[in-house]
Amino acid sequence: MGGIIVVGVDGSETAKKAAESAKDLAAGLGASLHIVSAFDSDRTEVFGSGSDRWIVSDADAAEQVARTVAESLGRDVTVTYSAARGRPADALIKEAVRMDARIIVVGNRRMHGIGRVLGSVANSVAHNAPCDVYIANTYDAD
Repeated sequence: MGGIIVVGVDGSETAKKAAESAKDLAAGLGASLHIVSAFDSDRTEVFGSGSDRWIVSDADAAEQVARTVAESLGRDVTVTYSAARGRPADALIKEAVRMDARIIVVGNRRMHGIGRVLGSVANSVAHNAPCDVYIANTYDAD
């Protein structure tokens, strides 16, 4: 069957759970997994002085989040990662279009209570995605 599954991460535990669900789904479908972390601006910061200077941008930080999750998922499936500019839902959809993704996986964080009324990344993706959407249960089963 194959294809590409896209999942968004932000460094949170719930996003990590969604990524783990996406990995399991990719393994079951024989698909590859693409991990995306969104960033809002082109802000940069300079650290150090003289010739020992590092420039760190929001894009770099987002890519580091995606890379860290990608590296933590093991080697059961082919995993790639990237940073994408925009609000999380928009960035995830943009990457899904760019990658010609088969499925977008999102967590269900903020889909309960008032978040359900005000909206969430999962709601935005589900209503605007160009492909199937899988909503992973990221709440602890107590």
